Amino acid sequence: MNNLAMSEDARPLLDAVIKHIRDNVDPITEEFHRLGEGRAERFSYAPGQLELLEEAKDKAKANGLWNFFLPNAETGEGLSNLDYAYIAFELGKNPLASQTLNCSAPDTGNMEVLERVGTPEQKEKWLKPLLNGEIRSCFGMTEPKVASSDARNIETSAVLDGDDWVINGEKYYISGAGDPRCKIMICMVKTSPDAEPFRQQSQILVPMDTPGVQVLGPMRVFGHDHAPHGHMHIKLDNVRVPKDNILWGEGRGFEISQVRLGPGRIHHCMRSIGAAEKALDLVLERGMEREAFGKRIIDLGKNMELVGRARIEIEAMRMMVLKAARAMDVLGNKEARIWVSMAKAMVPEKVCQIIDQAIQIHGATGVSQWSPLSEMYMQQRTLRLADGPDEVHHNVVARNEVNRYRQTAG
Repeated sequence: MNNLAMSEDARPLLDAVIKHIRDNVDPITEEFHRLGEGRAERFSYAPGQLELLEEAKDKAKANGLWNFFLPNAETGEGLSNLDYAYIAFELGKNPLASQTLNCSAPDTGNMEVLERVGTPEQKEKWLKPLLNGEIRSCFGMTEPKVASSDARNIETSAVLDGDDWVINGEKYYISGAGDPRCKIMICMVKTSPDAEPFRQQSQILVPMDTPGVQVLGPMRVFGHDHAPHGHMHIKLDNVRVPKDNILWGEGRGFEISQVRLGPGRIHHCMRSIGAAEKALDLVLERGMEREAFGKRIIDLGKNMELVGRARIEIEAMRMMVLKAARAMDVLGNKEARIWVSMAKAMVPEKVCQIIDQAIQIHGATGVSQWSPLSEMYMQQRTLRLADGPDEVHHNVVARNEVNRYRQTAG
């Protein structure tokens, strides 16, 4: 559990990823966003945008930099969670990097589910094009009318009618569903309302072009629609899909979540630390180059202490995430949930603080379109709600401590 070193076999891959981001992703990032400005259809890509992405993806594939988020899997690089953590730290520094390597959420979680529990037919139809980077996907969990942090509250129903599941319900903040390349949703539904609480839910594959799947529009985050990725409001009105579209069998939705959410949460945290590193770099660049009141900004007030604290917190977060990744490798996703919750409770909150301080040092520019900091802050603040709010993860950790005390106290 305490061996947090990257394996020697994975080090060349990390070096190659760093080179790929520097040579193939950083140079296209500004042009990618420039091309997308002012497009008539928000939830589309402007001419030239996808071509830039595909060119970077082709270069990644040619260099063997593809699908290594899947731990110990034949379909990916076969990395451990710990090794992937070191790579994901780098991916978090550029918002396009993960996509060029086919390591973007929510596809990563969906591919891991399909790889672990999908049938051969499901893998051929959906996992194969996802692994090839030909399509995108989404995960339908959160609902507007219930507290979805407790998945037992999910109300979207799926009723078996002959050879079809008939699905009715409403989902919102479905990330990635706005992308025109999004072709499949893994949908959390209630199939067995009379079963015990943790056996009532199932997960079903729902193609986005199925009649009755209505994308009502984007939910906004701090006023932004995050197009074309989007966080969509979706209504499912008598949606019929084949009964074979169920994943792993009826009533196994919570078990599937153990496969999906642990790695997904830790992947978010890994990339978040990369964002914190980027924010600290921006603090140093701004603070060293600008002057106010006869001094460099870095020398004003407690700004030097701010930089020191940011570095200490980034290293503490890094160790926490590496420990959680190591726990998943050693203990398995289910048993490592305490470590994952510790990382998920700690990292987004601390990264928000670091980015907020970076915004302050940048002044008005920090909240403007001239700086990436405002977008970075939105993403991290949202992450304190996504994949379980802070309070849920603190409660998981605290409950474990209470149980441990009871056992040791006799």
